[in-house]
Amino acid sequence: MAAVVLASVGLAGCSSTGGKRAEEERDAAVSGEAAVGTPRWKIAMVSHSGEGDTFWDIVQSGAEQAAAKDNIEFHYSHDKEAGRQAQLVKAAVDNEVDGLIVSLAKPEAMKGAVEKAVKAGIPVVTINSGQDQSEKYGALAHIGQDEEIAGEAVGRELNDRGRKKAVCLLHEQGNVGHEERCRGVRRTFDGEVRNLHADGTNMPAVESSLEAELQSDPGTDTVVTLGAPFAPTAVKAAEGAGSKAETVTFDLNDQAAQGLKDGSIGFAVDQQPYLQGYEAVDLLWLERYNANMLGGGKPVLTGPQILTKKDASTLQKYTKRGTR
Repeated sequence: MAAVVLASVGLAGCSSTGGKRAEEERDAAVSGEAAVGTPRWKIAMVSHSGEGDTFWDIVQSGAEQAAAKDNIEFHYSHDKEAGRQAQLVKAAVDNEVDGLIVSLAKPEAMKGAVEKAVKAGIPVVTINSGQDQSEKYGALAHIGQDEEIAGEAVGRELNDRGRKKAVCLLHEQGNVGHEERCRGVRRTFDGEVRNLHADGTNMPAVESSLEAELQSDPGTDTVVTLGAPFAPTAVKAAEGAGSKAETVTFDLNDQAAQGLKDGSIGFAVDQQPYLQGYEAVDLLWLERYNANMLGGGKPVLTGPQILTKKDASTLQKYTKRGTR
């Protein structure tokens, strides 16, 4: 909570009541009350999320918490179809927002919309995907994990576990971040990696496709899912195929944390989506208030963090409240 920390330091330096005031500001942030006296700026976030995506629920939760603290009027919209996502961005620009947060899963389709915002003088922060295009399109910063680095971390972890053959399940056609993840796994994994494309909007079809894949190659010992909601489905598919392949996953939610705890999921790679939403709003507040910007032109990384069974019990108190 960068804004609260900055305020706390300043108050402590000039007043003997600084500690009390800092505590009051922290309490305000937790309770959803504004901790600052700045104007009520309007910030919009437009993501590529589909309906019911728990990952983006967590991003939104972080953004809303920061918005409450920073006295921000926050608007969230989303569409998994890139053309419609671009239209939502243009609508936010027409609504004259004071700041814009955008994900770039399919960057070429979003280019014109983001550039329209920049041309209109609206500060833009990109999150989650599109790291390589963010600066080119005029965004001030990108917040997320480097997807290829995250994939490389998975590959090394699989090597440490003695794995030999993996399936990388891509659940969204054309998502550059997903392709980068699988490419990163392939770069560091000493074994074989095969990509399997499936329609992530149809979970029964995902399960049947993966089950058929595992039946066709009994030597597959690992399934890598690229989103936490797909990990339990991968576990079911392995059971249906009579396969001993272990499921590992990118991202985290309550079900994935439970899977880590009971051993049905080997490990998870967390990119801390709550932090992506929170820091994006906070960065735009800092930019409006004090012309601050983190990163120095480089991505602000929120991951990857490898999580295993030993982390599960601690994580569950956060996943249950929707912040991890």
